[in-house]
Amino acid sequence: MSAESIGVLTLLLAAVILFVSGQIRIDLVALLVVSALAVSGIVTPGEALSGFSNPAVITIWSMFVLSAALARTNVANIIGKSMLKISGSSETKILLILMLVSGLLSFIMNNIGVAALLLPVVMSLSKSTSISPSRLLMPMVFGVLLGGITTLLTTVNLIVSDSLRSAGLNSFGLFDFLPVGGPVFIAGVLFIVLVGKYFLPKKDKVKDILGSEAELRKQYALQERTCVMRIPLNSYLNGKTIAEANLGSAAGLTVLAIIRNGNTQLAPDPSEVLRADDKLMIGGALERFNEFRGWQKLIAAEEHSGIDKIISDEFEIVEISIPPKSELIDHALHEINFRKKFCVNVLAVDRSGEIKHSNLHSFVLKEKDILLVQGSKEKLNILKVKSDFNLFKKINPVELITKYNLEERVFTVSVPENSELINKSLSKSRMGASFGVRVLALIRENKTVVMPDPEETIHLNDKLVISGKKDDLDILRGLQELELVDEDKKLSIPLESEQVGLIEATLSPRSNLAGKSLRQIHFRGKYGLQVIALWREGRAYRTNLRDFELKFGDALLILGKRDKIKILTSDPDFIVLTHGLPDIPLSGKAPLAALIMAAVLIPVMIGIIPISIAALGGAALMVLTGCLSMDEMYKSIDWKSVFVIAGMFPLSIAMQSTGTTEIIAEQVIKYAGQFGSWGIVIGIYLFITAAASVIPTSALVVMMAPLTLSIAANTGISPQSLMMTLAVSSSASFISPISHPANILIMGPGGYRFSDYVKLGLPLTIVIGVIAVLLISVFWKF
Repeated sequence: MSAESIGVLTLLLAAVILFVSGQIRIDLVALLVVSALAVSGIVTPGEALSGFSNPAVITIWSMFVLSAALARTNVANIIGKSMLKISGSSETKILLILMLVSGLLSFIMNNIGVAALLLPVVMSLSKSTSISPSRLLMPMVFGVLLGGITTLLTTVNLIVSDSLRSAGLNSFGLFDFLPVGGPVFIAGVLFIVLVGKYFLPKKDKVKDILGSEAELRKQYALQERTCVMRIPLNSYLNGKTIAEANLGSAAGLTVLAIIRNGNTQLAPDPSEVLRADDKLMIGGALERFNEFRGWQKLIAAEEHSGIDKIISDEFEIVEISIPPKSELIDHALHEINFRKKFCVNVLAVDRSGEIKHSNLHSFVLKEKDILLVQGSKEKLNILKVKSDFNLFKKINPVELITKYNLEERVFTVSVPENSELINKSLSKSRMGASFGVRVLALIRENKTVVMPDPEETIHLNDKLVISGKKDDLDILRGLQELELVDEDKKLSIPLESEQVGLIEATLSPRSNLAGKSLRQIHFRGKYGLQVIALWREGRAYRTNLRDFELKFGDALLILGKRDKIKILTSDPDFIVLTHGLPDIPLSGKAPLAALIMAAVLIPVMIGIIPISIAALGGAALMVLTGCLSMDEMYKSIDWKSVFVIAGMFPLSIAMQSTGTTEIIAEQVIKYAGQFGSWGIVIGIYLFITAAASVIPTSALVVMMAPLTLSIAANTGISPQSLMMTLAVSSSASFISPISHPANILIMGPGGYRFSDYVKLGLPLTIVIGVIAVLLISVFWKF
């Protein structure tokens, strides 16, 4: 084995490991593979970049655009809804019609596009028939994947066909997949409708996500985490806005409604002013109020300045500035995890002479900001050599008072007897998380510990030197004084009105918001809506939602003004699941979009234009005629898939040019070949379906195509038969939610667990495999 072959095998193994681990984005893995191949000289620069001009890649992103245009002009929705009208209320009939609709749409549209389009349609159907979404969504997506086997227009089949063309062999035409894919599709539909439905989660085991407000409250268990609290007379909260009351950041709670003088104001704005005797309908974990009461006696203790306690021989307070091009610019302190990362406390920020003390945890850093930080001399010396900071200036106690006015923001408080804080660690006291108050020093038996460890346990009679502002402490008192009123009241307050709606939404497959929190994307400020609950992997969450990192498959329960909800429905990052919201399709252009799609398909059917050129021209016409805007076109393309496919093509070239495919093929033939052609075909099917459960199918097919062709060349088996096996087995992505974005898309709305995919997907894969291999032997003669 040559050094180049070893290098290619190493890259292949590394790529597979990274794909499976998920530690690095799959598109970044593909780009790293391209770079490594080019730098090592295994492929030429032209070969390394050839994937981006590959006809299959051009066709794939063009199909994303065509699919989006058909959705935007309501063509696909009209077809889908019309066919679903004839299904009636029978679950068996609904499953049959639903899978036929999804399969037929996938013939002309990208699989992800069909799944995203039909998701809200299925949720609406679920509501009208009282059938749980868990009984419908998985069959819908499996119908999409099965339908994709029948046509050239899916990503996997395009790659397979182009691999044949690149090898100088007869590639597959538009209908060449139909003799195998058609019967496989029909068999898969019949299996699910007649047998597979018994493997679907039952209604009492899965969240039935769509329904009336009462159903939603029950499904998300809002009644368990909702209460009504009254603001007493003479409360410090009187006259404060909801934002100033700090219920969201302090307690992770949500004000769902304000009841004032018998009138209910739903989804109040953060700027709404609170009044004494107001009743607040609050959602979230009410145990947080017990934490506040733990601080009550502490706050009532003696308060005086402790500036002299926060500086010592080992600890200093210095000014540091943010230089140009620092990686910290445009990031909030909480995003950076500043305290943990740099082991210093940020006491204040000087921005162009204006001193900032409040809400520093969410303060977004800018160039030339000057940070006042407290830290040990050792840690501060480390910071001096970091490129993220400039201007180290030691600050004395006088400057802390004259410039930073810290004497009004540093308090010494003592821990009295019976305080709930005794024997709790500083981190578990959650004062910092609640109000941004920082413990700068701890005094115990006349000994001062500056910047105590967060895990330091609080003892009786300890004194804590804390940084904060008087208003925060007064607001804390106000929160502690809230009075719990009749709990039955919370169930009689409706959350919806003519102006306010309650909806569910999930991330769209191509959203770039995955991995970001609601706080990071400024959800409340951007949309004017409140996320009051989140469903993830079979469980509802209702507290501290703004710090949850969003994941594909999450379902968000959102409360807000209906005009704001309309804005969310047009945002490409979200799919609104709730029925009855106004659509804004370009229905008037539906005939034009259908005509353009026909103009793409007919020349391909006749064989006068390559599909890559036809699809590219069709995408351009969709934009030119206004069926889709340029911005919508760019947003419709799943660039992650494009980069994965384009990035993995050079690896395919390297495997062939270095003889790596021959080496692997010899091993496959050595073991599977003992059972003849049937053994090789069955072996490829089993291997690909297993690998597709952990490796993205597009990358898997690009990697396996040259190996499959090499096996064909060495055994005399028809290359078309083995490539058809590769196409069908990789499209049978039923066993795992990871294997296809469409599977992930329905995970949250359907309330599915990983095991649910295995229960239905495994027997379906076996059935499809048996039929597919038999049909391939008939039509492609292996």
